[in-house]
Amino acid sequence: MRWLFRASLGPGAGDHERLLLRVEQCVPFAVLLLGLGIELSPMHSMYTGPLLTAMPALAALTMGPLGTLSTAVGALAVTSTSATLHRSWETGQVYSNLLALVVVSVACVTISSVMRTRRQHELDQIRRVAEAAQDVLLRPVSPRLGPLRAASLYLAAESGAQIGGDLFEAVQTRYGTRMIMGDVRGKGLPAVRAAAAVLCAFRESVHYERDLAEVVSHCAAAMGRERAAADHDEAYRMECFVTALVAQVTNGSVVQLVNRGHPAPLVLHRGRVHAIGPSLPLPPLGLEDLMTGPETAAESYAFEPGDRLLLYTDGVVEARNEAGDFFPLPEAMEAVSAVTPQQFLEELHQRLISHTADSLKDDVAMILIDRVPDDAHARSPVAHSAGHNP
Repeated sequence: MRWLFRASLGPGAGDHERLLLRVEQCVPFAVLLLGLGIELSPMHSMYTGPLLTAMPALAALTMGPLGTLSTAVGALAVTSTSATLHRSWETGQVYSNLLALVVVSVACVTISSVMRTRRQHELDQIRRVAEAAQDVLLRPVSPRLGPLRAASLYLAAESGAQIGGDLFEAVQTRYGTRMIMGDVRGKGLPAVRAAAAVLCAFRESVHYERDLAEVVSHCAAAMGRERAAADHDEAYRMECFVTALVAQVTNGSVVQLVNRGHPAPLVLHRGRVHAIGPSLPLPPLGLEDLMTGPETAAESYAFEPGDRLLLYTDGVVEARNEAGDFFPLPEAMEAVSAVTPQQFLEELHQRLISHTADSLKDDVAMILIDRVPDDAHARSPVAHSAGHNP
């Protein structure tokens, strides 16, 4: 019976609200069963007509047109069963009950349909605005960045008009290809403002800061200014933070990372996946008070031609199936047989959707970087044009 209730589930509702809604949706059907029980028991002399007539109106408050119509059909069935068992078709009362029930049912189904259409139209309009804002904030990465091929993927969870706080970017600079992957705690406009502050600082500083750690410092400072200037309550200022991973790939066979509380990236090397994590964990951006020493410099890891580097948010690895099992990201990467980065992410996306039965609980963002073999890079006209960068 999920199809009866699906239209009434509110976007972004928590587990408690969803449970209450389910209980409210079951009330009309429970009352119908109660009425049927009364009619089949020695208490059948009780007059249940007004109670049954009110059920379509009660169902219209929490269900869509199909749920309301199902309740109306159930009330008609109980009334007809009662009239047949107790041989009351000869009286005029049963026809009055049926007429009242039909009038109320038609009115409730019509009103429910109109309200559902209006609500869906308003929600679609809000979603379009939210998607436009998200597209401006999160630009797809370029498919070619110097000696690298790249692709990005963003999936919004089924949370109605709530815009997530995932952020990512990959740009080619004179210091190499620089990337950021981050996740803001929370959703909605506060999360978008925090993500925009960090992204703007990253996009500006990557072009003139030689040291990758200094780029992260600019992002942390922007996050601090956002928290100080935010017109939110004290709880927001204390709890808002951004997990961030900043990476840099130069012409050498290494990748440099500064990880501020973000899930460790994965490298696919010769068919096997391994994580590359920091030697010293650092707190997220906005929680610099928790740092006990100076900021750690960027750490270097092997990233050879033919390797693939995946940056992602925790919405990927925390995605669960119906049994509660987390999505096995390393195993899924090793099983993907796609050639290009975009095809790789699309196949990974299909595996993720299959694992969760198309029911994501959190936003998902991914960047895949593919180091092109040196001979292929040398033959590429893009590579020759990239070699003239200052």
